[in-house]
Amino acid sequence: MSIDALVDALKGDEGFRSKPYADAVGKLTIGYGRNLDDNGISRSEAHDMCVHDAITALRDAADLVPNWLLLDDVRQNVVANMAFNLGKTRLAKFVKFLAAVNARDYLKASAEMKDSIWYVQTGSRARRLVDEMRTGIVA
Repeated sequence: MSIDALVDALKGDEGFRSKPYADAVGKLTIGYGRNLDDNGISRSEAHDMCVHDAITALRDAADLVPNWLLLDDVRQNVVANMAFNLGKTRLAKFVKFLAAVNARDYLKASAEMKDSIWYVQTGSRARRLVDEMRTGIVA
């Protein structure tokens, strides 16, 4: 798994904003999808925060999937992307999804992703991640 690939995907999914905004659930967010108070940041600072948060997402994803090292890079990226987007605590509630990923049953995992409020709220990002989980091919 390349941190650069994950960071690039997260930047594309989150988009850059230099001032805080309320996200879909009303959380104050800044930079590349990072929740903060009301200070503006530079692209460089946002990039650094994204790298830091991507590393955290990778660790969280690996913690939630015991067979993490048996997953291919594409599936690792999907789970880490979701960990970044949802946070470890919320992703941990996707019990059936995580069990399917751990069993490397990617069709069931992709079905579980689609059967969630996250899928409805997340739009094109969720559709892309579902396809990547199902196929193992970066969309």
